Amino acid sequence: MDKPLTNSPLEPENDATSGLELGRLYADRGDFLLAIEKLKESADKLLNLKNFQDYLKAQNLLLRLYAETEQEDQINEIKEKLQDLVIKEGLELNSKTYYSLALCASYKAQDETAFDYLQKALTQALQNNSKEDMCYAISGLSIVYAGLGKYEEALKEIYNLQIFFEVLSIQEIKISTQILNGWILREMKRYDQALVVLWQAYDLVKQHKTLTGHIQVMFSLGKTYLKMGDKDMARLYLNLAYRLVDSKNMIRLAHQIEHSLDELGDPKDQNYDLIIHLEKHALIEKKLGKIDFRNQFILLDLLKLFVQNQGQVYTKEYLVENVWKQKYDPAVHDNKIYVTIKRLRKMIEPDFDKPKYIFRAKNGYFMNKSARILIDDQRGVH
Repeated sequence: MDKPLTNSPLEPENDATSGLELGRLYADRGDFLLAIEKLKESADKLLNLKNFQDYLKAQNLLLRLYAETEQEDQINEIKEKLQDLVIKEGLELNSKTYYSLALCASYKAQDETAFDYLQKALTQALQNNSKEDMCYAISGLSIVYAGLGKYEEALKEIYNLQIFFEVLSIQEIKISTQILNGWILREMKRYDQALVVLWQAYDLVKQHKTLTGHIQVMFSLGKTYLKMGDKDMARLYLNLAYRLVDSKNMIRLAHQIEHSLDELGDPKDQNYDLIIHLEKHALIEKKLGKIDFRNQFILLDLLKLFVQNQGQVYTKEYLVENVWKQKYDPAVHDNKIYVTIKRLRKMIEPDFDKPKYIFRAKNGYFMNKSARILIDDQRGVH
C-alpha cells in the first residue's frame, strides 16, 4: 500500500535560503515591512548555519529596506553585527554589502562615507572580475555624484553602465539608473530630454513589473513638470504617485512625494482657512502654511472637538471630561484650560491678538462658525 503524502519539513539550509527568496519577493512587490520580517528570520538562521554568503545577501537587502523605511537604528545595528563578524570570524564584506552601506550613507547625505564604501565595492568587484558587482558599484557612484551636484560625472558613470547592460540583464540597476538619469537632466534644466528618458524608464518598469519603480517614475515625471512650471501636469503625476505609494511601507518615498505636493500646493487649498490632516497629525493654515501637531495630542484632540461642531460652545466641564478624561475641578483645571487654549491659538492663529478661529464665550470656548475648515482623515485634498 502506498504511503500517504505528507508535508516534510525543509532542511535548515533550505528553510533559511527560502526565507531569503521570500523576503526578496515581498520587497519587489512593495511589502517592505513584511520583507524585513522574513529577511531578519532568514539572516538569523543563515548566521547560525555559518552560511555567510547568503547571510550577507539578506543583510544587504535589509540595509536598503531599513533606509527606505527610515529605520536608522536598525541600520546601525547591522553595521555593528557585520563589524563583529569581521573581527570574530574573519568575514570579508563583499562588494554588494559595501554598495548597500553606501546607499544608506547617501540617503543621509553622508557623501564622503558613501564614496568611500563605493570605492571599496568597486575595488572588490574588479578583483573578482564580477561585472554584476561592477554595475552596482558604478550605479552607486552615479547616485553620490548626483547628490553632490556633479552632474557631468554622474552622467559619465551612467553612460558607462550602458556598455554593461548590452551583455548583462540587471533590471533593478537599469531602471534605477534610467530614473536617476532623468532626475539629473531635470536638475540641469534639460526638461525635454528628462521626459524622454523617464518615459523610457516607464517602459522598463512595465516589463519588469515593479511597483516601487512605477511610483518612482510617476513621482519623477511630476517633479519634472513642476520644475517646468506646468502645475496641472505636475499635479496629475504627483497625485498618481501618492495614490500608489504605501506610506506605511515606503516611508522615505512617501515623504518625498508629500513634500513635492506641499511645494506644489492645491487649488482646493484656497477654498479653506484650515485643512486638518488627522492621520498625519498636521494641518495647513491658509497664511501660516503647514503646522505639525506631532506629539501634541491634547491640542489636536481639542481642535478636533471644536471643528466637529463649529459655533457650538464647549463648557470647561465638558472639555475636561472629554479631552483630559478627568472630573472637572475649577482649582485644578481652569488655569490648565486657559494655558492649553492659549497654546493652541499660538499655533493656528495668524494673528494671536486678533483670533479668527477660537473664541471665548461666557461659559466656555467655540470655533468660529464662519471659518472654512476641511477635515481630512487621510490626505484628501491631494
